[in-house]
Amino acid sequence: MRLSMAMRLVQARIPEAEFQMLHQRAKAEGKSVQALVREAVRARLLPDTVEPNDPLFELFPLIKRRGKTHRLSEDHDRYLYGNRR
Repeated sequence: MRLSMAMRLVQARIPEAEFQMLHQRAKAEGKSVQALVREAVRARLLPDTVEPNDPLFELFPLIKRRGKTHRLSEDHDRYLYGNRR
């Protein structure tokens, strides 16, 4: 699934008590109510999973011997995006 930056207006009715809690949390975090609602929607809809076959998890320890280095970020990007460079 690809997420775009286009915005859509969504309206919802919530109980006054929930709105007050939302407003207080947004104020405490220095965010707008809209930003807090968007975060809540993303947290609910986007999977919070780890790709177990990601080579990032197989590279530790990064340096086995002195002087030997690994290209962790390059290898990781190549795994995720292929050889599109």
